[in-house]
Amino acid sequence: MSDSMVSNTETGEDIDTEVPIDTEGPVAYTSETNPTPEQRAESGRVAVINPAGATGRRKEAVARVRLIPGTGKTTVNGKPLDVYFPNKVHQQHVNEPFVVAGLEGSYDVIARINGGGITGQAGALQLGIARCLNAADEEANRPGLKKAGLLTRDARIKERKKAGLKKARKAPQYSKR
Repeated sequence: MSDSMVSNTETGEDIDTEVPIDTEGPVAYTSETNPTPEQRAESGRVAVINPAGATGRRKEAVARVRLIPGTGKTTVNGKPLDVYFPNKVHQQHVNEPFVVAGLEGSYDVIARINGGGITGQAGALQLGIARCLNAADEEANRPGLKKAGLLTRDARIKERKKAGLKKARKAPQYSKR
């Protein structure tokens, strides 16, 4: 055994003492987390700001989304985001892909939404924005969006009505006499 190798008597393993083990800081080669803007600046890889377009769907809602490099203004069916979605939860839901990718205020969003209700439309717009960001710069944006679950379409839809029932599962009231 060489002088740089140390034997561990408990496990019977030989440990190389010359190989440094770095236990501090994040590992640079993992693709599981999306780097913050500061980490991107350090590594030299900055997300490319390209125009992009995509479609998002949720329940019965369909959102056609276009991203244009700009100041962060969002227009939905010709109205500002806070007018179209007055609920703060829906606004936060729509802006989540930008927060995850670290690109708040980098793009202007133009969206046309039809069908469904308010929550379904917000979900469709979120998926459309995430797909646009993925199309604009897949290498920089995809890992974080994928890990946050923003690129997956929510496939839950209304169950169809069955014959002999009032709704999908509700049976008519039982009458004994």
